Amino acid sequence: MNSEWASNWVALQTIVYREVRRFLRIWPQTLLPPAITMVLYFVIFGNLIGKQIGDMHGFTYMQYIVPGLIMMSVITNSYSNVVSSFFSTKFHRSIEEILASPMSSHVVVLGYVMGGVIRGLIVAAIVSALSLFFTEIAIYNSGITLLVVIFTAAVFSLGGFINAVFARNFDDISIIPSFVLTPLTYLGGVFYSIDMLSPFWQNLSLANPILHMVNAFRYGILGQSDINVWLAISLVILTTVVLYIWSIYLLNSGRGMRQ
Repeated sequence: MNSEWASNWVALQTIVYREVRRFLRIWPQTLLPPAITMVLYFVIFGNLIGKQIGDMHGFTYMQYIVPGLIMMSVITNSYSNVVSSFFSTKFHRSIEEILASPMSSHVVVLGYVMGGVIRGLIVAAIVSALSLFFTEIAIYNSGITLLVVIFTAAVFSLGGFINAVFARNFDDISIIPSFVLTPLTYLGGVFYSIDMLSPFWQNLSLANPILHMVNAFRYGILGQSDINVWLAISLVILTTVVLYIWSIYLLNSGRGMRQ
């Protein structure tokens, strides 16, 4: 048992190291674009449009949107890291070596997810540092902030893994980001408070999982949220568990991989 545990530990370290090394090696394509994009958001939405909007819930508009923009970058990068990496493994047929190896399915899923989470955290740190050039940010609750960002990155890393399992070609891995993630992100309270909406649209917005993630993270940084923070955190953790179980099931079943 100790030998099996040791071999799985080495396998997990190897996958995580490979994933991190992969996106760090091509950092101009993985880390630089989100930094540039977020700077444009800060300038256009924060400085130019924000001056016309004024304060929101006692904070400047720039301060209010910073947590949402950080979460936007975490969601996009953690998802894209896993979906592109795992699908490439399928495409180049190296997935067969992983499936034939004695390593546990949990090791495979955790390895890819941890790679996505690490990339999400690095991008979050970069965007957070850049935001300090535009406004002052003081973290209200560091525990909630760290908890939410890690589990959000894990949720979308698992989502990327599941998308890669079902994808048959490279076009399939761009459908979810374009037609699901982008609309949900923009409608997830990144740029506005749902208090500005009518009761009907407020209730409809509550069905958007990204709204809960953004508001929980905003509470961790600013101490302000449009929804119940503990309910939001519970939903994020529950979603992580459900997607993890689904990912393990898909990997064990071999669906989408033995074609």
